[in-house]
Amino acid sequence: MVDLTSEMAALWAALGPAPRHRGRVIQVAAATTGEGVSTVAREYARLAAVRARKPVWLIDADLSQQGQMEAIAAQPERFGRMGKAAVATPDGSIFFAITPRVKDREGKPVHPARLVTARPFLGGRLWATRFAGECLRSGQRAEVIGDARYWDALRRHADTVVIDAPAADRSDTAITLAPLVDATVLVVAAGGAAAGEPLSLRDEIEAVGGKIAGVVINRSTYQPPGFLRRLTG
Repeated sequence: MVDLTSEMAALWAALGPAPRHRGRVIQVAAATTGEGVSTVAREYARLAAVRARKPVWLIDADLSQQGQMEAIAAQPERFGRMGKAAVATPDGSIFFAITPRVKDREGKPVHPARLVTARPFLGGRLWATRFAGECLRSGQRAEVIGDARYWDALRRHADTVVIDAPAADRSDTAITLAPLVDATVLVVAAGGAAAGEPLSLRDEIEAVGGKIAGVVINRSTYQPPGFLRRLTG
């Protein structure tokens, strides 16, 4: 496992603490699969949780390939023991929709929020979510939606909300959420995406009104090329 402690400390210093009056929502994204977004999101959430005044939430927005909660639970020496499951929404809102709608055994519609649970780690300082995609039937599809209500609700209860977004080469989630979050952090791994792909993703995010907060190189020994050092101006 690559140690990203120094990178996460640098990112924390660059972003600064969340405002006292409201929580901050940060999206972590990449242009292509395999850049290490989930690792960066998890490690930043851990560092933020240790330093934050209020709980930090890690939202696994990769609805087709969930894995954050399992990855955290597998490292109790770093994240502590996993606590009891709780609802993942303060007010019933949620960040995705399912089509066709899920129904219970009696044929009544099931609200999408009921398919997401949250569990505490680090003694309640960090909360991670899991979407029960295994409950979907053939033909049903879960998609992230451009609705700010869920993120606004979490802001009232969290210091920082970290979103683990799926790679842009297989999902539009990062683009959909970009105008709703406070900032997007791009991840580039050594030997990963071609030079133009992170730039294209940056342009798409900025085109919809999103803000790029920085770039994380997912290897401490990797020296980024000039275009990455200039990516955020």
